[in-house]
Amino acid sequence: MFLIVGGDSEIGGAAFAALKSQDHAVAATTRRRDRVAGDRLFLDLGASLEGWEPPPGTTSACVCAAVARLADCATDPQASAHINVSQTQTLVDKLLRRGIYVLFLSTNQVFDGRVAQVPPDAAHSPVSEYGRQKARTESALSDHMARGAPVGILRLAKVVSPRMALLQRWIADLAKGVPISAFTDMTLAPTQTASVTSAISSLLSERASGIFQLTGARDVSYADVGRFLAGKLGVDSSLVQAASARAAGLPEGATPLHTTLDSSALRNRFGIEVADVWQVIESVTGSDLGKSRTMQNAG
Repeated sequence: MFLIVGGDSEIGGAAFAALKSQDHAVAATTRRRDRVAGDRLFLDLGASLEGWEPPPGTTSACVCAAVARLADCATDPQASAHINVSQTQTLVDKLLRRGIYVLFLSTNQVFDGRVAQVPPDAAHSPVSEYGRQKARTESALSDHMARGAPVGILRLAKVVSPRMALLQRWIADLAKGVPISAFTDMTLAPTQTASVTSAISSLLSERASGIFQLTGARDVSYADVGRFLAGKLGVDSSLVQAASARAAGLPEGATPLHTTLDSSALRNRFGIEVADVWQVIESVTGSDLGKSRTMQNAG
């Protein structure tokens, strides 16, 4: 059986649903008492893990739970590190002692973003507090791997889904002729949620050890995305107003020049590859774009 640690998160929830749809035996953890069920067990990484046990029959676990907002980690590094580093390592140790394969979700934030397509074995160079915390946990897991433990690391960058609030809001505003503000100095190499869940499923099934990465092949700015959506809606691109993430005071590490990671290991081993950026953006906004165009025509 597979276990998704952090089933309340977007990626964790999507992975849980995808694995169930593939007829895998799967359970997920939740921090919400009202969501506990037969396949949803309670786990709060902020509390003591003494006495907590994974479900009987668990063979592989994916650790999705984390304090993932850069601002939250920067504002309270001690509390966020308690979950992202100390408690996560305690959980991993507990799982490994029971012979359970562990897949740890990590981030491009373990690098400074100065170069594109960072190889998986590159030295850590985090700029953000979140990146530093993830790098510390990665280092501990790499030590486990060096001793032959069944551990995998999956690094991701920006993951997008049809529920991405920013894109939904931009489409609605642009369709009404309302200007949007989009950063020219913040980049993304978007990956569809479906590609991420496919990678998680493959790695859990094979109990694949090592470091794997999954991002799009190239970066674009958020302003580029805004202009792309304007074009799809047939509205004036001048509605997309340039803004600066640095001037807006975003947390340190929020504006790397590059977010792409070398994803060839997943492509070569499992055939998993992220589509071009505009295909990805259109795939997750197609429904909203269609509704907005219909409303424009009706008006």
